[in-house]
Amino acid sequence: MGRVSTKNVIVTGGARGMGAAFARKLVDEGATVVITDVLGAEGAALAAELGDSALFLPLDVTDEAVWNDVVAQAESKFGPVSGLVNNAGIVHVDPIEKLSEADYRKVIDVNQLGVFLGMKAVIGSMRKAGVGSIVNISSTGGIIGYSNIIGYVASKWAVRGMSKTAAQEFAPDNVRVNSVHPGIVATEMVASSDRSTSIAAKQPIARPGTPEELANLVLFLISDESSYSTGSEFIADGGFTTQ
Repeated sequence: MGRVSTKNVIVTGGARGMGAAFARKLVDEGATVVITDVLGAEGAALAAELGDSALFLPLDVTDEAVWNDVVAQAESKFGPVSGLVNNAGIVHVDPIEKLSEADYRKVIDVNQLGVFLGMKAVIGSMRKAGVGSIVNISSTGGIIGYSNIIGYVASKWAVRGMSKTAAQEFAPDNVRVNSVHPGIVATEMVASSDRSTSIAAKQPIARPGTPEELANLVLFLISDESSYSTGSEFIADGGFTTQ
């Protein structure tokens, strides 16, 4: 208990799945958490479950003005922001020749632009806090390629590089930036996919990961236990990318 008791953390895409697991773990370990999502009812219910240490705010991560308002409300409620988990993301499945420009851009806007706007929005608050840790959730799709999801892969490779650039720029402010690269994780979406289950069965660790396992990694990166790590990739994929 108490590994992040001095931290005020914003989690995007926090209403369900991995984001909800991140929020629960951080609150359990003493942080205050601002849960953001476009899923209002689910986000509000999770914040109510977590009690006084949590606040839900609606957020479209592609909207810079709303980002700035979220940071202002987080400061007003809990003080300067010292942690950010850029978790919100979408995927669109289509081969390149059938993928529309609009669908490609939508994935890039949420997965890549959203991360940029989040980092831009919080850095001033982290300077006030005197310390910060930003965790950008990428994917094994930011390490290798996958067919039929070119927008997703492009965005997740971008997040990997963006994290390294931000790590260099923000280091003088005592703010660290790292990327996390999950493989197959047993969220609501993956649980219904026979393909994901069959892929996981062939990994060295022959099962999907759990949201809680990814939450343990995010907790480590938000905490001061990872104080010498910045600009790095942290892969949690059951060994999938070793094959």
